[in-house]
Amino acid sequence: MLRTPPPGRRTLAAYLNLIRFQHTLFALPFAYMGMLLAADGWPGWSTFAWITLAMAGARSFAMAVNRILDRQIDAANPRTADRELPRGVLGVGDALLLALFGLLSFIVAGLALNPLTAALLPIAALFMGLYPLIKRFSWWCHGWLGVTIGAAAPGGYIAVSGSFDATAWWLWLAVGSWIAGFDVVYALLDEAFDRAFGVHSVPARFGAVVAVWVARGAYLVSLAALLMVAWSAGLGLFYLLAVAVVATLFFFQHRWLAREGAAVALQAFDANLIIGAVVLAGVIAELLRAA
Repeated sequence: MLRTPPPGRRTLAAYLNLIRFQHTLFALPFAYMGMLLAADGWPGWSTFAWITLAMAGARSFAMAVNRILDRQIDAANPRTADRELPRGVLGVGDALLLALFGLLSFIVAGLALNPLTAALLPIAALFMGLYPLIKRFSWWCHGWLGVTIGAAAPGGYIAVSGSFDATAWWLWLAVGSWIAGFDVVYALLDEAFDRAFGVHSVPARFGAVVAVWVARGAYLVSLAALLMVAWSAGLGLFYLLAVAVVATLFFFQHRWLAREGAAVALQAFDANLIIGAVVLAGVIAELLRAA
């Protein structure tokens, strides 16, 4: 049951928690990675600020729309019933305002960067807004999410270059596959609920065992694409060491899942927060070495 927010509960923390603002760390480092590779170094504070605003705005818009469209599902699911909309901490109007603010921030930043980022704005907004609907009729929703969030990496690249090239495409594949993989892992938490409630996911459709193997395959594709980024952008030892760290984290994450099962899916999901930072550190080290 959805409740009306009581007076005085609309705090900044509630708004940030509604969109899980800390999860911006999943894709933001890859946007910076694309930015640095396209510029072959630092692109300037103005470009950095516009990319940051675009990322924060896009994520706020996408998550607020997700929460609005999923509020009935969230209220019915015991795991998500304490989220801000079902619990009545915030109302639909609050989420709509947050979505509008995020979309406007995204548009302003995209227009300020270059003609290609401006031209891609409607397509990006469409992909972000449709994700909550895809999972109502297809278990390919994880791939849709990967394509959508993964676009942050080439987005940072084209924000500087104004064009696509091989590095941007490999970045997109690397991040998109990784995002899709850990979204499959996250969906393990709701396998029984999704199946009963008619929400589509790989675990609900094929079961936990197949889902874990799908996630492993997606991670392997991500690692291969990260290596292709090294080839395409001419990155060396420091970057390859970062990729090796990521591979190690992937290995232990799935070993953990194999041993403990879905009970650790949330911890495995949160462990992915450091992946982007590790790869970004490798890129920065390479650029500093070459300077």
